[in-house]
Amino acid sequence: MLEKLFRPAPQLNEPYEEDFYHEPGTIPGTLNEDRDAPPTRVSLIDYNQNKVIPTRISIPEDCAMYLDTESVSWVDVQGLGNTHILQRIGKVFELHPLVLEDVVNVPERPKIENYEDQLVIISRMVMPTENSDGFHSEQVSFVLGKNYLLTVQEEPSLDCFEPVRLRIASNKGIIRKQGADYLAYSLLDAIIDGFFPVLEDYGERIEDLEEEVIVNPTRKTLQKIYRIRRELLQLRRAIWPQRSAINALIRDSNELIGEEVRIYLRDCYDHAVQVMDMVETYRELASGLMDVYLSAVSNRMNEIMKLLTVFSWIFLPLTFIAGLYGMNFEYMPGLKTPWGFWLCVAAMVTIAVGLLVFFRRSGWLESTPTLKDVRGERKL
Repeated sequence: MLEKLFRPAPQLNEPYEEDFYHEPGTIPGTLNEDRDAPPTRVSLIDYNQNKVIPTRISIPEDCAMYLDTESVSWVDVQGLGNTHILQRIGKVFELHPLVLEDVVNVPERPKIENYEDQLVIISRMVMPTENSDGFHSEQVSFVLGKNYLLTVQEEPSLDCFEPVRLRIASNKGIIRKQGADYLAYSLLDAIIDGFFPVLEDYGERIEDLEEEVIVNPTRKTLQKIYRIRRELLQLRRAIWPQRSAINALIRDSNELIGEEVRIYLRDCYDHAVQVMDMVETYRELASGLMDVYLSAVSNRMNEIMKLLTVFSWIFLPLTFIAGLYGMNFEYMPGLKTPWGFWLCVAAMVTIAVGLLVFFRRSGWLESTPTLKDVRGERKL
């Protein structure tokens, strides 16, 4: 059973979704079932300082027996494909209809809401894709009670909570000595830390684009720049309200969040601020790449025009000489001499070589240094 619950999840590659909007006139609390959503499955981890009990839940009502115990119960719901099961879970946990609506009708904006003896946290989790091209994003909802934590995820096969599960199973750190609020902090911290691998991939992609923009800018390069800018904007939309939500957890007084856990949440908030700074930095770099791209294309065009100008200047006197001796005159210098042709060829070659030497000394034949050359000079 432990191997089934504590196993790494494969990654999916799905686009980032826009926020959910109700149709005008919809009754508050209406649940919209997505037929393409994965089936709902429920797992539970009940633990204290001495023991941990992981189990699969087939009947949602079985969770009720764990909610009134002194141990910490983590109920993890994965998949939103079965609205009936989600409604039954809502009855077990006595969720407000608006809470169930925020949990099921994804995606919602990250936020914090207080409901008497429950604290609702809407968060957004991102993970890099297998090919490091883009990222997968999904909503993760938390319902924090006195001794329990309910989490609801969109995808059963994708999350970043496996390190937390392993810490609970192996009794590492202080997680099994703390309450449900510390468990909520641990999961939030895992979500925020999941942004860093995604941003690391974007840093490498932007660095590669800098080289491509200077050396070989094409239309595909322009498309890559626009795509990175759009995806970074989506990352900003994910982390900005999340940072505000964590700040609200620290600032607002709530009995479900202990003072010791608030100290840990400050560190989580610092990580969120760091992620936000990195996102803004990469957005500025991506915006600057557009100017670099336009400058590189213009510079490349200037190089081509310069090369064509050099060839024009070389062939201009040669064409003049060839045209001059191509006129139908009977008497022209060297026209009827045996060495006249070779003298003309020698003069044309001398003029061409002389012009090449002149242009080379003037710097017209030198190419623009690439980004790689500039980096090599900096290292030296």
